[in-house]
Amino acid sequence: MIKTSFIFLERIRKNKEQSLWSQGIKDWPTFLNTSKIRGIAPAKKAYYNRKIHEAQQALHHDNSAYFTDKLPSTQTWRLYDYFKDDACFLDIEIDSYDRINLIGISNYYQTNHFVQTINLTKPQIEQELAKYKLVITFNGASFDLPKIQKQLHLTTTIPHIDLKPLCQKLNLLGGLKEVEKTLNLKRPPHLYGNPVDLWKAFHASGDKEYLDLLLQYNAQDIENLKAIMEYCYKKMKERISCYNLKK
Repeated sequence: MIKTSFIFLERIRKNKEQSLWSQGIKDWPTFLNTSKIRGIAPAKKAYYNRKIHEAQQALHHDNSAYFTDKLPSTQTWRLYDYFKDDACFLDIEIDSYDRINLIGISNYYQTNHFVQTINLTKPQIEQELAKYKLVITFNGASFDLPKIQKQLHLTTTIPHIDLKPLCQKLNLLGGLKEVEKTLNLKRPPHLYGNPVDLWKAFHASGDKEYLDLLLQYNAQDIENLKAIMEYCYKKMKERISCYNLKK
């Protein structure tokens, strides 16, 4: 999808991108091989050519960070298919004092957990995130990432896909649990509880059973993020494909 996108170019927004598609400029090679494009002056065309070559080099070197400040935040989903194998899904849990007590980070095969007072440290999280080219959350732009930045003093330069605004675009409203229900994503009955209460019980009793339940709860959140990401990507791509087919 990213190779058919032009919205990362300066002053190219939705309408301009659609104008390019309507002219048959469906991807980067076609843009580069077309000498004259309606609505783009020759000097600007030459400039865009250079920027597309830069983007091609970035993909060749798996440099997803190149697109971090070039794609609008609502359009980073376009990177998903290309960097899918190097994407991570992130979800945090907090205690009753709004402090992070758990961070779960997962690829498609394995989830690693970082727990307060055990291994939840800035170097550990930095080392884990360094493995990936994309980070995917649900409402992470407003919740997870700002808390990580504030409490761990950690920022990342890799692109971030926030599923909540994507879900809203697709009329999947509400929080994560509501979206799960709409998409018929199941979770075991014992993992519908309150994660704050689980941490409080573990902290008070020291009983590892409560911590294990919290880890399972977080892992289930992340597992459902994967299914939601696949659904959103498919539907958003279909929207663009339908537009192109009409032209």
